[in-house]
Amino acid sequence: MTSLELRQINKSYGAYHALKGIDLSVAEGEFIVMVGPSGCGKSTLLKTIAGLEGITSGQILINGRDVSREEPGDRGIAMVFQSYALYPHMTVAENMGFGLRMAKRPKAEIDAAVSRAAKILRIEDQLEKRPKQLSGGQRQRVAIGRAITRSPDVFLFDEPLSNLDAALRTQMRVELSSLHAELGATMVYVTHDQVEAMTMASRIVVLNQGNIEQVGSPLELYRNPDNLFVAGFLGAPRMNFLSVTIDDVSGHEVRVSAPGLAPVTVALANPAALRKGAGLTLGVRPENISVVQDGSSTGVVSGTIRLVEHLGRETILYVDAGNLRTVASESGTGNITVQLSYVAPFKAEQPVTLKLDPSELYLFASDGGRTISARKTILDG
Repeated sequence: MTSLELRQINKSYGAYHALKGIDLSVAEGEFIVMVGPSGCGKSTLLKTIAGLEGITSGQILINGRDVSREEPGDRGIAMVFQSYALYPHMTVAENMGFGLRMAKRPKAEIDAAVSRAAKILRIEDQLEKRPKQLSGGQRQRVAIGRAITRSPDVFLFDEPLSNLDAALRTQMRVELSSLHAELGATMVYVTHDQVEAMTMASRIVVLNQGNIEQVGSPLELYRNPDNLFVAGFLGAPRMNFLSVTIDDVSGHEVRVSAPGLAPVTVALANPAALRKGAGLTLGVRPENISVVQDGSSTGVVSGTIRLVEHLGRETILYVDAGNLRTVASESGTGNITVQLSYVAPFKAEQPVTLKLDPSELYLFASDGGRTISARKTILDG
């Protein structure tokens, strides 16, 4: 059953077109996470679903009912905001039951709903406290509990963990995933944190400039991005992009090279209309680059380490590859980034030879950056 459906959602602010014909179907019980750079439209889209922003055109359906013009309180949704928005003069129990009191529900029903939510969130011993007596994580649980008591058709989350410290964010990610599994509820979650997206989502929606770039499971998007934007957005450290030239095309394979990069052969998804001498963008994730000393020649790059980050269980190298032209993604450095899954005794200014894993390379067309290399195997089907 489709719990939420968006049909050709457009939102304009004067001449600015914030959402451009958004189509999305969310099945009952899915955990959808919307990600994208600042200004891409993800929070605006969430607010249109909630009814906090009106749409210019299109339809929003919840459980098959068109709610496009309904007030927020009539849509069957509950929203959890980045700020906790708790009433400081009320107790935890009063905050959690506030929506039901406004709906004039019987006291026994309110008490039962608050008790159930408190048990799910493990805050039964906090019900008589006021918000100022709680930690940040506890306050966020109260905000989520206030949503749970309403038993909505759809939960909406607008960057709810961004005010928490790193340790609490990790803990709350686990708790939100457990909450989703326990409630079996439909959840739509907006975040700028791709770790949250990769660890919690049933499916990820990647937005860019008011458009949906791709929708799919976390591993599907990570392993098989549709285009250069998605490939560069998902992954930390980000994928490396190198400017290359086609040396030869043969059936389902293309050989590419560049000044500073030994020729490497990449499998194509389908026979493509590629010509010798044309330019492409070659993508390789940092974890698919190794440091070699065995005289390898295929897909090899030589360079000098500019910076080393020792992160305990792994080592990150930023390598200046000399004549090899890198294509810096948004917030990219222009260096080649290497992620080694071990502690490595490298130092800045040290020369190094790198090898790209030929089975883990991506090719992107020059016309719009669409992916033209073969699809990668994923674990979640």
